[in-house]
Amino acid sequence: MSLTPREQQEIAQANASGLKPVVFVHGLWMLASSWAPWRAFFEENGYATVAPGWPDDPETVDQARANPRVFAGKSVKQVTDHMAEAVNRLSRPAAVLGHSFGGLITQQLAGRGLATCSVPMDSAPFRGVLPLPVSALKSARPVIGNPANYRRAVALTYAQFRYSFANAVSESEAKRLYETYPVPGSGIPLFQAATANFNPFTEIKVDTKTPRRGPMLMISGERDHIAPSAIANASYKKQKRNTAATAIREIPNRGHSLVFDSGWQEVAEAALAFVKEHH
Repeated sequence: MSLTPREQQEIAQANASGLKPVVFVHGLWMLASSWAPWRAFFEENGYATVAPGWPDDPETVDQARANPRVFAGKSVKQVTDHMAEAVNRLSRPAAVLGHSFGGLITQQLAGRGLATCSVPMDSAPFRGVLPLPVSALKSARPVIGNPANYRRAVALTYAQFRYSFANAVSESEAKRLYETYPVPGSGIPLFQAATANFNPFTEIKVDTKTPRRGPMLMISGERDHIAPSAIANASYKKQKRNTAATAIREIPNRGHSLVFDSGWQEVAEAALAFVKEHH
């Protein structure tokens, strides 16, 4: 069992509640605590929620920033397997929602048949998604620009966070978000994503065809620099071949911070409506 005491407790509480569970998957440079407003919102609407961390994640931002090396060396498969373990411990099938690399992991979990429905948001691309927009390359450059970062944990400077995550909010909000949310992130996932289309053995694969996938809503931000619309639309074209319902929604004038900035509830309401229809 690799689940932490907090994760085990959340799963036990969800199982004891008898309510339909919703699992939240965070992305690179974030912690599970970033989902707190979403969890409260979904719980107010009658769901039990679970937000696993990535393996070895500290519980708080302060702890994470004080001990950055704990994030190093985490691959996408390690994270997806950890999330799958959490989902499999639930007594009822779960809806799965994820952001950024968490959106990619959400698609992988759906491809394993582990989601009644899923909502990947601003998802990282997977093998077969070909567009490489300049803004996505610029966002990844702080990590993949130095091969030594592969085994390191890398923190974003404010300027890097402002460009990659917070380009669609005000300067004052961007500074507040930077003080509140980002933690160091493992270099491995970005290198894996950068080479996915050249590596036949990549961990950045999604089973888009399985009939066990379940309904999926893909959400993207119109002004996202990390996962711009070209990536979102190419991913959707792959997923819409599935026999299950597949939809895509672009949120106007929103960047990669759309799930935790001041406009988060608009995105949460779109996700909730989809979950209510299909879970």
